[in-house]
Amino acid sequence: MTTAAPSAPTSAALRAAGAGAWAAAVNHPVVRAIGDGTLPHRTFRGYFEQNIRYLEDYARAIALTVARAPDRAALDVLSRFLRQIVATEIPANLAFLARLGGSADRLPGPAELHPVAYAYTRHLLHVCAHGDCAEGLAALLPCQWSYGEIAKPLMAAPPDDPVYADWIAMFGNADYDALVAETTGLLDRLADPADSRQWPRLSEVFTISIRYEREFWDMALAAA
Repeated sequence: MTTAAPSAPTSAALRAAGAGAWAAAVNHPVVRAIGDGTLPHRTFRGYFEQNIRYLEDYARAIALTVARAPDRAALDVLSRFLRQIVATEIPANLAFLARLGGSADRLPGPAELHPVAYAYTRHLLHVCAHGDCAEGLAALLPCQWSYGEIAKPLMAAPPDDPVYADWIAMFGNADYDALVAETTGLLDRLADPADSRQWPRLSEVFTISIRYEREFWDMALAAA
C-alpha cells in the first residue's frame, strides 16, 4: 500500500516526516551543554577535529549539487551555500579549534575519522554524486537547517564562555537564516511532494541525514 504524499511544501513535509529525529538532533544533550556553557572544552575540541573534516566533504557534496543546478537562480543559491562553508565555516572551525588548544596539523586522516563522520560524509557524497539537484538538497539541508534552529533560541541568553557564545552567533543571525530560507525554498521549487516517484527518495535521504545529525552529536559525547 502506497502512503499518500503530503500536501505541504517539500521542505516542511520532509521535516514533519522526520520530526522525532529532528527534535533529537536539535535538543541533543551536547547542544544543551553548549547553550549553558557547561560542555567541557575537550569535548568541543574533539567535535571540531571531526567536524572540519566533515565540512571539507560537505563542501565537496555541495559542489556536486551545484553541477546539477537546473538554472541560473539555482546556481546562485547553491554557489553562495558552498561559499558559506568554504569561506566562513571551515575557517571559523579552524579558529575555534585553535582557541581550544587543538591544531590544524593534527586533524584526523581518512582512516582516523570516527565511523559516524565517515558514514555521514559517504552518504552525502553518494547522494550528491548520483542524484539530481533536489536529492542533493534533501541530503544536505538537515545539517545547514538544524544548526540555524539550534542557535536561534540560544541567542536569547548566550553563555558567558566566549567560545560557545561565538559559535552560537555564527548560526544565530539574520544572514544565516536568509540563506537557509533560500536553500529550502530552492528545494520547494524543484521538488513536488505530490510526485509519488520523487517523494519516497527525498524522504529517505533527508531522514538518513537527520539521523546522522543526531549521531554526530552522540559521537562528540562518546568520544569525550
